[in-house]
Amino acid sequence: MARNFKELRAKMDPERRARVEKRVQEALKAMPLDGLRDARQLTQTQLAQVLNVSQGAVSKVERRTDMYISTLRSYVRAIGGDLQIRAVFPEGDVLIDQFEDLNPSGKTGKGAAA
Repeated sequence: MARNFKELRAKMDPERRARVEKRVQEALKAMPLDGLRDARQLTQTQLAQVLNVSQGAVSKVERRTDMYISTLRSYVRAIGGDLQIRAVFPEGDVLIDQFEDLNPSGKTGKGAAA
């Protein structure tokens, strides 16, 4: 018989629940673009409509390992986020704001996913 997740979670040992929550938070720290899109419950087709590109273009962006910052920013904004670039040093993180004015209107277009 199927059970409600909330019921199962309520019966979990608090220590186990904390371990699971920690694993979830760790998994959310690093995620490929397609995983991020899936987590936002969007299909490639839906995202393509927002970006005004083809579904194939979205697929291509998700497979790339190198792209323009403006392309990545458009993708992230289209799924409801904002892109920040940070340099990570042993002493702490530094936000790099040199790219803040890229695509300032937040508009996407045919070239946005190129």
